[in-house]
Amino acid sequence: MSKLVSDQADGLRRLLAQSSARIIAIASMGNRPGATTAAMNLGAALAHMGKDVLLLDEHRPGPDTACAAWAADPLGTLADVASQRLTCEGAAARTECGVHVLPAPLGGQPDHTDPRLLWDGSMILVDAALDAVGNLSPLARLADELVVVLQPHPASITATYSGIKRLHYAHALRQLRLLVNGVADPEAARQTMANLVDTGSRYLAVSIQPAGWVRADPHMADARRLARTVVEAFPASPAAVDFRVIAAAVAQWPWRPAVRPQDTRTALWRPEALASEPVAAQEQETEDERDGRVHRAGNL
Repeated sequence: MSKLVSDQADGLRRLLAQSSARIIAIASMGNRPGATTAAMNLGAALAHMGKDVLLLDEHRPGPDTACAAWAADPLGTLADVASQRLTCEGAAARTECGVHVLPAPLGGQPDHTDPRLLWDGSMILVDAALDAVGNLSPLARLADELVVVLQPHPASITATYSGIKRLHYAHALRQLRLLVNGVADPEAARQTMANLVDTGSRYLAVSIQPAGWVRADPHMADARRLARTVVEAFPASPAAVDFRVIAAAVAQWPWRPAVRPQDTRTALWRPEALASEPVAAQEQETEDERDGRVHRAGNL
């Protein structure tokens, strides 16, 4: 009965949200283990499925951005659209794969900017940049889903856990998804995600779900050289196949309760919860024991 009620509630949310875009923020901790590439390829795969995709580039300006990788030259920024100087379609650059990419540099637009009010399409991806202390922007905090990209090696896993813990305390983060990039052994990737899911749930009360994994693929570098995504340039390659699998799964992710334009507190972030968050369960293990668990995940 509970599953039936849950399915009915999710169906109602989907019905009510048909005219609203879903926002997915994609971020990484540490030395950026492919989050921008993941955002671009996920966007290309979603566009191939017929979705109208807007990618907001928070890393712009800079050399390692989605705009630079696509050799795209947008005419404006998200701030230009929010201030009605330009339309979203007029400000963004349309790439060959159909994704519209628009710069949204940190601090470049008012904190209350809601891109769902500016974009008529069905999907908005945020290539999220963390600020100087490792927190998410107001734009990224509007997301219906946060996807954290990591690589299957100890340094990336440890940095990811530390970053999740920081976001939990900074934003009352409740849930996120993990995407493991550069995978040589899918079974090891599954175990890495399982360990982080267990650790996040046990010590931070954060619900972590797998978004999937992308196999290590030399075609990724070839695609970058061509200023294209691997999904566009080499659609039969292992990485392209994996990105299409993830894109297809996105359509099955449950819709979260909608956020009101005047209220940026979503199911992901509830700032008021910081004052009342119970901490007793979080202190059951010492930091050394927690770090040991994360380190063991990294040695898989």
